[in-house]
Amino acid sequence: MDKKAGFVAVLGRPNAGKSTFLNTLLGQKLALVSHKANATRKRMNVILMEGETQIVFVDTPGIHRQEKLLNQYMLKEAMQALQDCDVLLFLAPVTDAVSFYEEFLEMAQDKTHILLLTKIDSVSKEMLFEAMRKYEKFKDYYEALIPVSIKDLGSLKRVVEVLSQLMPQSPYYYYDPEILSPNTTKEIAKELIREAVFENLSEELPYESDVQITQYREKPNLHSIKATIVVHKESQKGMVIGKGGATLKRIGKEARVSIENFVRQKVFLELFVKVMPSWSKERENLKKMGYNFEN
Repeated sequence: MDKKAGFVAVLGRPNAGKSTFLNTLLGQKLALVSHKANATRKRMNVILMEGETQIVFVDTPGIHRQEKLLNQYMLKEAMQALQDCDVLLFLAPVTDAVSFYEEFLEMAQDKTHILLLTKIDSVSKEMLFEAMRKYEKFKDYYEALIPVSIKDLGSLKRVVEVLSQLMPQSPYYYYDPEILSPNTTKEIAKELIREAVFENLSEELPYESDVQITQYREKPNLHSIKATIVVHKESQKGMVIGKGGATLKRIGKEARVSIENFVRQKVFLELFVKVMPSWSKERENLKKMGYNFEN
């Protein structure tokens, strides 16, 4: 039996580089990338075929602990992936304290995992070697320690090779090998719009802002989308709209181009802005926005 298939949870603290790593590995923007911490909120599955091996990566929110209800949901998503997947990838920025990895070991217990040192382009070779020496004492816990850079395809190839060896034998693939993600186009479009919001208002807008897709119609050669950007306050609504609607138009243009690049068809996108006070602090409102604690 030559087929192998398995699930790999991509884990790490906020801004560890998880989504950037996955998008580079796949050569396709699927996961939300933002400089704003905690941008990723829900699990997203993305599929990589390596010969006869299907690797299903599960992108997760950053591992963190806060009292806010939305943060609790995000931690739940990460922990669920940690428990359910066959192999874990823990991404540790090279400048991080080793204590973050030690906390991960407590959560992972004895699960098979690979340790990736990310953002190695930001340090000298001496600093990289020093970081690797610090992790050397944990060598009995991880299957491999791999420094990775999105500019070094060889390092990414090494990750795939090691993961392929660790995937279980399987009589079937979990998903059609021709698709990149089992997540719906609507879900991915939402993430691409959120990314455009964060790119244009990263410092000004709290990360709790969100996007609702209120209409998604696929017509011949055209995807017609209506979406609402949800914020907490009237002042934030003004930021999103901008003077004369300039900011909202810029967000819409960037999001439309990203969605067109993904669906490979023309997109008509209408954006609206709505104030929903404290939506991220109430379970019922979180559920309306797609964050269901019961799932």
